[in-house]
Amino acid sequence: MSTNIVECHQITKHYGKKKALDQFEIAIPSGRITGILGPNGCGKSTFFRMLTGLVRPDAGHIEVLGKAPSWQTNQDIAYLPDRARWYPNHTARAALEWGNSFLPGFSMERAIQLTDYMDIDLDAKVGGMSRGQEARIMLILCLARDVQMIVLDEPFTGIDVISRETIVASLIDYLEESEQSVLISTHDIQEVEGLFDYTVMMKEGRAIWTGSTENLRAEYGSLRDVFRKMYMKEWNK
Repeated sequence: MSTNIVECHQITKHYGKKKALDQFEIAIPSGRITGILGPNGCGKSTFFRMLTGLVRPDAGHIEVLGKAPSWQTNQDIAYLPDRARWYPNHTARAALEWGNSFLPGFSMERAIQLTDYMDIDLDAKVGGMSRGQEARIMLILCLARDVQMIVLDEPFTGIDVISRETIVASLIDYLEESEQSVLISTHDIQEVEGLFDYTVMMKEGRAIWTGSTENLRAEYGSLRDVFRKMYMKEWNK
């Protein structure tokens, strides 16, 4: 049995004339907190949607949890898409009750603990919340699940600095004790650099570097420095 939580073999995906993924090839080991890093438009969201079967490759083969993506593998994946939104007239409590009713592996006890930690009023309506508060609710719905893999697509985009710091602190505290595999895509490197023990660097639909974050730092410096170098000629080799 493979020790990788995700494997992609020569994945290609087009949207019209635009090539989102171009012979995308990676293997992500299980039990790691993996950063999927790269600028906007490099294919991160397309890759994440493929993990859940929302998007199919035009060519190549993808495996998640040792199988092709399907409704069965989705039972064991907590997925936070980019631009995730909730119903404005519902309260935070209603959101958690929905999660408890419909999401496999959901723990209401853990969700309540997370709302307290993230300073969310359970009786507050989502429609009156800030973007950062709403993002925390969506994150809680993922973190409160006992599943093999958590997938967070750009969880910090458009969120104020204070909310971002709260979310990152929550992730650090939660993931320290978790044995789940976690994939986080972002182009906001500075706040989350310390989270990752495995890194995939993407550019123009390809993986240009994969491996231990420690090895990446040893070879190139901080992740912020690496991110800047992605635009340099040497990364196209």
